[in-house]
Amino acid sequence: MEHSTSQRVPPPLHHHDIESTAQQGRTEQSHQKPLHEEEDQKSITNKRYMPLLLLNYLLLFLGSLSSSLLSKYYFIHKGSSKWVSTWVQCAGFPLLILPILLPYTLKLTKRRPFTDFTTKILTLSIFIGFMLGLNNLLISWGVAYLSVSTSSLLLSSQLAFNLVLSAIIVKQKINFLNLNCVILLTLSSIILALNSSHEKPEGVTRKYYFIGFFCTIGAGLLFALYLPIMERVYKRVYCYEMVMEIQVVMEFAATVLATVGMACDGGFHEMKEEGQRVFDKGERVYWVTVMANVVTWQLCFMGTAGMVFMTSSLTGGICSTALLSMNVLGGVVVFRDPFGGLKAVSTVLCMWGFCSYVYGLYVKMAKDKAQMRRRRDTNGSSSTELIPIRTSSAT
Repeated sequence: MEHSTSQRVPPPLHHHDIESTAQQGRTEQSHQKPLHEEEDQKSITNKRYMPLLLLNYLLLFLGSLSSSLLSKYYFIHKGSSKWVSTWVQCAGFPLLILPILLPYTLKLTKRRPFTDFTTKILTLSIFIGFMLGLNNLLISWGVAYLSVSTSSLLLSSQLAFNLVLSAIIVKQKINFLNLNCVILLTLSSIILALNSSHEKPEGVTRKYYFIGFFCTIGAGLLFALYLPIMERVYKRVYCYEMVMEIQVVMEFAATVLATVGMACDGGFHEMKEEGQRVFDKGERVYWVTVMANVVTWQLCFMGTAGMVFMTSSLTGGICSTALLSMNVLGGVVVFRDPFGGLKAVSTVLCMWGFCSYVYGLYVKMAKDKAQMRRRRDTNGSSSTELIPIRTSSAT
């Protein structure tokens, strides 16, 4: 006797049904992604990436040039307190509350400010802040005893240290592109150093000139360490607002260090006396200079932090160093700093190294975007492939 078993065979799926199912699966997966993966602002595919990158470079450009010139203006017109110069570099940290609160107030993000801090990030931020405070003090001594052009180009020596420390701390790959740039920019500093021992600001002895010289070199070394440590911290961060929150903590710590130094050294009384009796442009101009310095240093640090977050510590260091050539030209135009042939060669090498590096970054970014596009197209096509349906036949 012949037995037949009937089995329900599912109806065949058409291509548009499979495509709809695949689309639904991708939608469900996207909803399951953590928030930080969806809104990672340092991803080159994020729509906010390029505007944020350009904005931070503009902030770095304006902050670096104006703060350097204002600091020199302060010392030229008989301002002499290294602690005051140190304090203004970090005391403007409350200004950073604006870019932190504004996106949340305008409902551009659902993330509440200062809610993602861990004990480790908070501890690192405070430590880096004290290191930043020491770096600010060294820069103040350098600017006090050197011309703007000399101190600016000497700071470019931090790149060699930055490359080595970035390779150790954040595993930065050393290739021809970044090595060529570092060599060119460091060479520009060496040329300057060989030619600048006779270039001392008026009234500065040879002893204090060399104190300023080595303080500037020390500031460059400390800044080279500061950048890769920042990058290490920012690897745990996915939004620009939290970068600014970390910056607030760091600069608060730096301000505490500078404030303690000023209090112990009579800096606040000295600031008042300096504005009323010492500064040769008058008290009103003195306070305008101090407050303008507070604002421009915040622009500089905002731009630096943003560049490290959006790119890398090495790129941030290279951008900062390349902008020093603009400080050189600013010192020549505003303060009539001497600008001989060797200093011109140093500036050309600086710009050459920076431009070649930026072009290399542009080429690399274009290749990365093309690879991501091909990968996305491949994943999209593979998800819509027809899957054969195995059916059992009656026997």
